[in-house]
Amino acid sequence: MVTALHEGLVGIATLEPERTAHLLRALFGLPLTPTDAQVISNELSEISPSVYRADAALLYTEGDGRRLGVITEVQLQPDDTKHRTWLAYIANLRARDACQACLVVICPDRATAEWASRRIETGHPGLTLSPLVIGPDNTPAVTEVAEAVGNIGLAAISAITHSQDPRINAILAALVEALDHIDPEQARRYAEYVTVALRGDAQKEMERLMATETFLYQGKYAQSLIARGKAEGKAEGEAKGEAKGKAKGEAQAVLLVLETRGLRPSEDERQRVMSCTDIGTLERWLRRAVLVDSVGKLFE
Repeated sequence: MVTALHEGLVGIATLEPERTAHLLRALFGLPLTPTDAQVISNELSEISPSVYRADAALLYTEGDGRRLGVITEVQLQPDDTKHRTWLAYIANLRARDACQACLVVICPDRATAEWASRRIETGHPGLTLSPLVIGPDNTPAVTEVAEAVGNIGLAAISAITHSQDPRINAILAALVEALDHIDPEQARRYAEYVTVALRGDAQKEMERLMATETFLYQGKYAQSLIARGKAEGKAEGEAKGEAKGKAKGEAQAVLLVLETRGLRPSEDERQRVMSCTDIGTLERWLRRAVLVDSVGKLFE
């Protein structure tokens, strides 16, 4: 099953191939200074019944015409069948695009990264595959804004692979501030990919940072969350026959935004929201709903 974590990591790897090249240079020393970088088809099959589909594939073209294909796999748990198919990915990409190729595997947890790093013996003398693995042990914890600005892709991956690190709040703060230095639309997409890939307290902290008005893209994110809450609140209120006034829709929106962020109001808190008829108070609660880390703080 494809998970949000899986999709978030694939999104970061393919969002801006040039920035991904910078990440790969930093982690593995790959000689990538491309004049052209593009996301290409991840369908790596031969004309046969077998279908080989990687998570993503990038193609880099150097100034002298040399080309390197980078196959990107996101691995959330060990799967020994991949040790049989990864070599096929490389062989088929080389044949299809007439280029050299390498395999990069992104693993958010240490155990899976250790598994993915094993040398894969093919049986042919001298032909051994050693995947390039991105995991917690070889990804630095990027806590300095300057470093994050210099390598946004690495900062985004750092946030996910170090989501259980005690420094996660500093990592996320550096990433969020660094995103203010790139194109706002790209920043928004990086932020959302990171957010969906995180879990628990790390995800809540990222949402809190995104919901502030400090940065342009964060304001847009907060506004979109509020707008969605209002739309769903209105629809839900009407479905329940509660279309008697704007207050009901606003109250429903407050609850929906809280629940979208994983915050579960108690029955008393729910009743307090639903019984409020003051539009100004409800609007204030709605803006706070995208910021607070507990329902109780909504009313402070």
